[in-house]
Amino acid sequence: TPGYGDSPPTGTVATQQGRVAFLERILEELGLRRPVLVSPSMSGRFALPFLLLHGDRLGGFVPIAPVGTRDYAVGQYRRVQTPTLILYGDRDTHLGHQALQSLRHLPRHRVAVLPGAGHACYLDKPGDFHRALLGFLGQLQ
Repeated sequence: TPGYGDSPPTGTVATQQGRVAFLERILEELGLRRPVLVSPSMSGRFALPFLLLHGDRLGGFVPIAPVGTRDYAVGQYRRVQTPTLILYGDRDTHLGHQALQSLRHLPRHRVAVLPGAGHACYLDKPGDFHRALLGFLGQLQ
């Protein structure tokens, strides 16, 4: 995620509009049509506003305890028709549960909770994570 970890800070993603435009450019430059957007943790600051504005451009959405879910109203989530797999580890008692409270308002969602996994459930239980992800992808049209 730009601006996090070892990536250089950038002013272009300092605003919500900038983050949406950043994802739009990536999809355009890669020529991706209706991709499935997988969004762990801090990437929620990019993925959630994109989903709420352009969910019709996505084939699916997989939020993994993303940050920023409380920044949006229930009505905004209810308008999104993107198939969604809400995924988190059962040991992620803070962000996983918090995100679920907002994301459960997405009309076309299902939930997968990985037993014995923490916030980075894809690292803690990669086999379970990939089974859940591949199962979801297999059901998309």
